[in-house]
Amino acid sequence: MSGHSKWNTIRHKKGAADAKRGKIFTKIIKEIMVSAKLGGGDPGGNPRLRAAVAAAKNENMPKDNIERAIKKGTGGLDGVIYEEVNYEGYGPGGVAVLVEVMTDNRNRAASDVRHIFSRHGGSMGEAGCVAWMFSKKGSIAFSRAKVSEEEIMEVALDAGAEDVEEQEDQLEVTTSLEDFAAVKSLFDSKGIPYELAEISMVPQSTVRIEDEKAAMQVLKLMDALEDCDDVQHAYANFDIPDKILNALA
Repeated sequence: MSGHSKWNTIRHKKGAADAKRGKIFTKIIKEIMVSAKLGGGDPGGNPRLRAAVAAAKNENMPKDNIERAIKKGTGGLDGVIYEEVNYEGYGPGGVAVLVEVMTDNRNRAASDVRHIFSRHGGSMGEAGCVAWMFSKKGSIAFSRAKVSEEEIMEVALDAGAEDVEEQEDQLEVTTSLEDFAAVKSLFDSKGIPYELAEISMVPQSTVRIEDEKAAMQVLKLMDALEDCDDVQHAYANFDIPDKILNALA
């Protein structure tokens, strides 16, 4: 899980550094619309929408944009109709890759994702080939340089988190899907800064990649998938040592 969470943190920082805020907004708006469509427009009674709105606020999305996306999702405003579909495959080194897509054109999305896999040394597989390797969890990552490890452990225990994983320069708190909002809120209320807080598909086991060239190939594949307009999220079960990840970041 360490490679997974580390890549998510690098991706998050890289996105801001590369001025991809418009693309990030588009992905979040899609998620808000679909969440509202499926579970209603009240974040209080719709955990998925609540998480999407929290993500929007973390990116400083204007309140009007959030409200407009909710209205489009619930049918209050006209808008594009999106559907959700997952694609699965393998990256370099046998890494399992799960791709969550939200699109208004399934054929285009499938073609784009397949092309990205093949271009970066991977291959798209059949439905179900790797999905069983992942579980939906809440993930909150902290920089060891900015927080007290003892405090993180204490708050996580009090909030009912499932696990705290220690890494070289990072602590990752893992929660159930249902408890994510409550755990995140407790950290917020105590003013404890985190690098990343999101719902994600967490791998049950990982493939360790210690070759720098293979690591670069995997990261390029993940970056290309995340950069695809129809892709909401891409997850993989790699575990790359921090020294290699930091060198390639």
